[in-house]
Amino acid sequence: MSQQHHHRSSLKQQNKPFKSRHSTKSAVKDRAKGRVQRTSLKSNPVNAAIAQTRLNRRNTAKQVQLRKRQALIAATRIFNGVDGAPRIVAVIPLCSDLFSRDAVEALGRALDVDTGTCPDTGLWRLKYALDACKAADYVVFTLSAVQEVDKWGDLLLRCLQAQGLPEVVTVVTPSHSEDTAQIQASLDRKARGPILKSLLSFIRYFVPTQSRVYDLEETRSADATSALRSLCEGKPHEVQWRQGRSWILAEDLQWDNTDSGTLKVSGIVRGTPLSVNRLVHIPNYGDFQQSKILSIPNTNKKSGGGSEGMELEPVLAASATDDADSLISVNDPDTLANEQTWPTDEEMNGVRDKEMTDGALPDAKVGTTPKAVKRVPKGTSQYQAAWIIDDEDDEEGDENEQDEEEQSRNDPGEEMEDLEMDAPSIHDATEMDESEMKNNVHFDDLDAEEEEKQLKDWRTREREAADEMLFPDEIDTPENVTARQRFQRYRGLRSFRTSPWDPYENLPVDYAKIFQFEDYHRTERVIRRKAEEEAENIVDPGTHVTVYLKNVPEDVIKTYNPNHPFIIFALFQHEHKMSVINFTVQRNTEYTLPVKSKDPMVLCVGPRRFRTNPIYSQHTRGGGKGANNVHKFERFLQPGVTCVATTFAPVIFGKQPCMLLKETADVQEPDLVAMGSFLNTDTTRIIAKRIVLTGHPFKVHKKTATVRYMFFNPDDISYFAPVQLHTKHGRSGHIRESLGTHGYFKAHFDGPVNQMDTICMSLYKRVYPKWATLFKPLEDNTSTRKEAVMEE
Repeated sequence: MSQQHHHRSSLKQQNKPFKSRHSTKSAVKDRAKGRVQRTSLKSNPVNAAIAQTRLNRRNTAKQVQLRKRQALIAATRIFNGVDGAPRIVAVIPLCSDLFSRDAVEALGRALDVDTGTCPDTGLWRLKYALDACKAADYVVFTLSAVQEVDKWGDLLLRCLQAQGLPEVVTVVTPSHSEDTAQIQASLDRKARGPILKSLLSFIRYFVPTQSRVYDLEETRSADATSALRSLCEGKPHEVQWRQGRSWILAEDLQWDNTDSGTLKVSGIVRGTPLSVNRLVHIPNYGDFQQSKILSIPNTNKKSGGGSEGMELEPVLAASATDDADSLISVNDPDTLANEQTWPTDEEMNGVRDKEMTDGALPDAKVGTTPKAVKRVPKGTSQYQAAWIIDDEDDEEGDENEQDEEEQSRNDPGEEMEDLEMDAPSIHDATEMDESEMKNNVHFDDLDAEEEEKQLKDWRTREREAADEMLFPDEIDTPENVTARQRFQRYRGLRSFRTSPWDPYENLPVDYAKIFQFEDYHRTERVIRRKAEEEAENIVDPGTHVTVYLKNVPEDVIKTYNPNHPFIIFALFQHEHKMSVINFTVQRNTEYTLPVKSKDPMVLCVGPRRFRTNPIYSQHTRGGGKGANNVHKFERFLQPGVTCVATTFAPVIFGKQPCMLLKETADVQEPDLVAMGSFLNTDTTRIIAKRIVLTGHPFKVHKKTATVRYMFFNPDDISYFAPVQLHTKHGRSGHIRESLGTHGYFKAHFDGPVNQMDTICMSLYKRVYPKWATLFKPLEDNTSTRKEAVMEE
């Protein structure tokens, strides 16, 4: 019988399902059945958006590149062309064994140029070196391979760093010292490599952008070529404080004594366009007006021009009387136009009532004292009545005892009578008051000798020196002068941050002379916009001109030296007017002597220099500590703390750097005290000087304390009673009453007082700045300091 074969189901072949990616569009649509795929919000955009974003990035990068190229062209435009302006290079040696002439000759050899006309001596004065760097496009610092930078070189570097440096190139030149000549000759090429690295590390401390120090030895011609290329082909770094300003480095000066003295300054306009209607500033001489600007042929060798016939050249700009800035810097206050406050009708009526009342009272006879009337039992003598204490004077009796005594007084069983008592003498009254005080507060008044002895011992304790660090404003109350007279200009404030203080209250006459801006920052924006949009009476940068300055004193031309830089800086509108100027300053870490407010200083800010006595105050960001714009006066400029220096000076626009110098016996080596930048022009800034009167808790009972050594007579206690007290440990309180005749008083606080605590009273008064004057340097021809040279 035939048998049929069957395969097992587990062994049956199963083909792979049809893959979805090979499905047709209609099959995929049918499978979806109307469902739409969700796109995540965090996912990348679609391909079209990605392509658009990539295009935007490319366009942005192209615009940035175009702006950089335009900025480079604008920065180097005045140097390009046949009549391009020369680049100003200030060569400054930082060591006493170097000459700037060596650096100039080494750079000239790289171009095969004869530099035999380079002067041997030049800018050996500090102020001239600072002025040279103000107008320079490049600064070349020369270092020595065998001698370190001395104190004068370090001072100059710090001053230039505070002032603001243009593009810097650092080179090493041969030494001319006899002691180091042999050492320098023995240095081979391998030994000079580590020396150059050390010098690079040194110069980077002051100029972090430096990447190389060039060796200008005769055998290292490649370094000289590289240094020269960086000076000729690079872009000069723009100094921030010179932005928006124009200046001229004088190539020739002529003074005409006709028409009140006219100074003719010939040079090339640099920076921004020069307006003939604006004032110009000559360092160390002041501000002057311009009358006209003439165009003269370029004296550059490439153009072959000269300065002959400059009067025949066309006038580029002439001063307009209506638009020209005035030299008036202060107002003329009218002292006779003071405000007169008359009494009101209510006050006048009060005076009349008082006069009528005073007239109704009879005058007491001379030499007599009114007698006191006391109700006593009949038959009581005056001596016995003196020992009877009135119920009204017994403050410690309770209400029940007072009621019983009132009933016994009105009892008709005991006959009473009124007895006239003699008024006690001052001595008796004092003894009675002291007796009552002893019974109430257990107080023993010491004699004058013991008080003076204890006061002297207390003020010479060692803890008083330690407390000076915690309370820097503490002062001692004078013993020979009353506190209400000594501190009559001070006031008490409940809160230094929120207590109101009128900024126009009791201002000195100096505030009537200065100018105030309604909105300083808005005024600055308007002035800068106006200067950019001005199209008439201006001269473009790169033009060789002669500027005529009016009313210039003859001393300017007498002290002029062609080897020293003579620069004129254009000022913005209103920059000649006096106002209250504030600077943020910080002490130089190398200066260790104490710096006190109102010490004489030389203030260098932008192109100007002043002699001033600045006052220092706390620097709070965003204005004052409260709505009253009050800032605490600082007696000393502490190291590591940023303070605000305030003085009366001409108005300043822009973030200009500043530094404070203190003159020494050597006029060429002043001390760099502090450096910082201009903050603002604010006449409503209140600088409040705080003093802290301290007292010692003589006796303490919980929240009440008997305080001494804060005052020395009862009248001062009554005068300062409304002022709030505080303690070193944070308690606050007030004066309750005076005790004795030596200035003791009882005070109550908001919590228990410690016996080792210190009782304080803070008083404030407003401090006003001093007037700044133009800096006039002293001539000193005894210095042997090496020079800096200006080359074009």
